Amino acid sequence: SEKRFWLFLIFLFSGIIIGGLLGELAAGVSWLSWLAYGKSFGLTEPLVLDISIMQLTFKIMVTLNVASIIGIIIAVIVYKKI
Repeated sequence: SEKRFWLFLIFLFSGIIIGGLLGELAAGVSWLSWLAYGKSFGLTEPLVLDISIMQLTFKIMVTLNVASIIGIIIAVIVYKKI
């Protein structure tokens, strides 16, 4: 159902955000620094659409690290248990 889909997306984004934050915090701790290892991908230069009266700028960058991937896995497991 549609409610389940939105609930899944909320769990998924929560796992990504919380995991990413924990990964950034762990970067300063020597024995947890491996959690911050990751990669960024997306549009490095903004895409600009100029239609005379309005200018729209799009830029999407996604940064995944080990902690955010662990967060995604935990979010999926918790979602399945509910």
